[in-house]
Amino acid sequence: MSPVDFASSEESREKRNDERLDLLHIDTMDPTVTSSWTLPRETFLRAALSLKDQVVEFTWRSIGKGGCGRPGSGVDTGVVEDPTAYSGLLGTAFTCLRSYEVTGDRKDLLLSSDIVDTCASIARASTRHVTFLCGRGGVYALGAVVANYTGDHDKRGFFLNLFLEVAEERALPVGPEEGGFGMSYDLLFGRAGFLWAALFINKYLGEETVSMDLLMPIVVAVLAGGRAGASNNTACPLMYRWHGTRYWGAAHGLAGILQVLLHFPLSKEDAEDVKGTLRYMMSNRFPHSGNYPSSEGNPRDKLVQWSHGATNMAITLSKASQVFTSEREFRDAATEAGEVVWKSGLVKKVGLADGVAGNAYAFLSLYRLTGESIYEERAKAFSSFLYHNATKLVNAQSGWHRAELVYSLFQGLAGIACLWFDLFSPVNSRFPGYEL
Repeated sequence: MSPVDFASSEESREKRNDERLDLLHIDTMDPTVTSSWTLPRETFLRAALSLKDQVVEFTWRSIGKGGCGRPGSGVDTGVVEDPTAYSGLLGTAFTCLRSYEVTGDRKDLLLSSDIVDTCASIARASTRHVTFLCGRGGVYALGAVVANYTGDHDKRGFFLNLFLEVAEERALPVGPEEGGFGMSYDLLFGRAGFLWAALFINKYLGEETVSMDLLMPIVVAVLAGGRAGASNNTACPLMYRWHGTRYWGAAHGLAGILQVLLHFPLSKEDAEDVKGTLRYMMSNRFPHSGNYPSSEGNPRDKLVQWSHGATNMAITLSKASQVFTSEREFRDAATEAGEVVWKSGLVKKVGLADGVAGNAYAFLSLYRLTGESIYEERAKAFSSFLYHNATKLVNAQSGWHRAELVYSLFQGLAGIACLWFDLFSPVNSRFPGYEL
């Protein structure tokens, strides 16, 4: 697969994502009949294993790694441009771990371990970020989890110590009243992304592996930053800026930050601010489509994807419904956001960030929330389309500036493999790097 010319402007990206595919008119189909043509879960599992092998072959074996890049080994890792999960080699390690969790094949676990080792050997020098998806935090968090699975307690401790060194970044718990040290709050590059990495460790290794005494001051700083950002908007308790824009989406905005905050014990005041922010977003949907703006005051009803729009809100509102069980409005709004995703149909991209795979996860989240089979069938419908068309679409994709993105977790084929693994057991599905 060869990369094609990269169009960098936000306007051109929005235009491409707004175009709908004519290959399969899912948006006009009766959802009650999807089960008659979607693929069985065993087919998705076989396809996931095959696609995982392709991802490994291109991102790992073809560059001559083969498991030799252990931390401190002195191996030349210069050919690895990106060691992070979002668009780099760590996404391959994450996909192998997901394969192991579904199949129990220890070869995938050991492969994941080897890949993480190489990522760790270059992460300190190659990335300044501390987050799970785009920084060192993800490398060390995944390393600790994989080492725990393999039973290598020394290596688990090694990665945990590295993660705790990252936690000492002095900007993390600093609030806006102290200047904030310039660290953002978003999921991809900021404090929310570090908190997610800590939550990932605690899910697999135990709730206090990374202590709440360490994490809660960061949560407090995130809430304080949101209140400061919303100081001129009395209707919305929390608001954040990323490069000057008040984004609403998962990657850089409100949905992603709130998704993380919902996993922590919140005071009554903090919980009310989180709920109030969600209500503000719900009340400012586009009236005709029900979709969500990509940023505060943006009138363009264009994007329905994980990065921007109804997809991330379906997932975040599902989590809010599980946390605030007496607040029926969040459950209703989650299902309404899911309807927007379904009625919008298929977008031209395939990945988790802004493509069909990410949109399919909205239905899996709603399936876990409601137990209603229609959402599983909708996820299978989108996934069946990918089964038949993903490679063709990736080959035709405009926008690749690195061939590696074709196989990456959030923009390429590795994310599709994770989706297909999750379809084998939808009740255990989780959007990579977003759901726990």
